[in-house]
Amino acid sequence: MTPHRPAAVTGATWLSVAVVAMTGLTALLTLVFDDELVDAAQEVVDRATGRLRLSATHTVVAIAGATGSGKSSTFNALTGLELSAVGVRRPTTSWASACVWGRDGAGELLEWLGIPPRHQTTRDSMLDSGSRSTQSELDGVVLLDLPDHDSTELSHHLEVDRLVALADLLVWVLDPQKYADAAIHDRYLAPAVAHQDVMLVVLNHIDTVPDDRRETMLADVRRLLDADGLDRVPVLAVSARLGTGIDELRTEI
Repeated sequence: MTPHRPAAVTGATWLSVAVVAMTGLTALLTLVFDDELVDAAQEVVDRATGRLRLSATHTVVAIAGATGSGKSSTFNALTGLELSAVGVRRPTTSWASACVWGRDGAGELLEWLGIPPRHQTTRDSMLDSGSRSTQSELDGVVLLDLPDHDSTELSHHLEVDRLVALADLLVWVLDPQKYADAAIHDRYLAPAVAHQDVMLVVLNHIDTVPDDRRETMLADVRRLLDADGLDRVPVLAVSARLGTGIDELRTEI
């Protein structure tokens, strides 16, 4: 259960209060529980403390998904730029890509996230044909395109796990063929039940699903998420290729 938040305490201030409270709780845990549990609690405290020292005007949004889910296409559709290679052109790299709306104050945050400068793009500095009014919805967002979580490369798994733990908001991209795959439900979705209020699920490639099957498939995704304990996580149907649902996803973010 979420503690009652005093009316005068909001945003980063409330998080600061929560971190202080958890720091005290961690100290008490050392008197009762084993080292493994205490170490896990301390890791959360350290991570939150590190995040609090950085830009409070930016939100780190990670786009995660499996091979073929259209994760990078979704990232590109949100940015309005072709920043991430897709399909057979996707580079074999263990690094995530980042697109930033509002560079001021983001430098230390990107360094903390471990995103190399060569994989960073500042969206509002690009001279392109994208609509500034549309993109302004994402002001303050640091959007990450993570490696495929089901990649055969161990370094990709490690990078996904690392950045999933650091993101402020997670967008999981599923596809019609593998949305029920146990690899994502058992490893990532179900264990994140405590963080469901900072999570979105996208069913991509909706254009490949016949019209008369779409509602049934979305209901099945909803059923699986409910079974994972994620009953408050929104589910959006999109087609990154056609742009269907991208405006709605951008608004949710």
